Amino acid sequence: MSVKIAMDFVKAINSHQLKKIAGLMTDNHTFINSHGKKTVGKENMKKAWKGYLDFFPDYTIEVTEIIEEDDMIGLFGWAGGTYKNQEKNDASNTWKLPCAWKAVVKDDKIDRWQVYSDTKIPYDIIERNLRSD
Repeated sequence: MSVKIAMDFVKAINSHQLKKIAGLMTDNHTFINSHGKKTVGKENMKKAWKGYLDFFPDYTIEVTEIIEEDDMIGLFGWAGGTYKNQEKNDASNTWKLPCAWKAVVKDDKIDRWQVYSDTKIPYDIIERNLRSD
């Protein structure tokens, strides 16, 4: 059951439906980014997801492997997107990186979502585009 909930969360993220994403989070949901920074609370994460999906409107997670241990799920695969859909011939606004996620399920919802990836490329894309705006 926990794997299904984690994959439903991925599908909600991939569909960019904030209401569905939030509906799958516990009220005290904790998000931990690749740098260890935590964001706590469903409402805070709804805002954070909105901001991220505004930057990368085609953001997608592709899961290629899953490991399950009780209510903890390890997801492995790829994530990618294009900065505000501003594609360029040189692909400088597009990224796809190997990623891993740890999901902890509590009461049939995602209580913790932790991302493991090298975020330098997407952050560099955001920074470069914000400077040129």
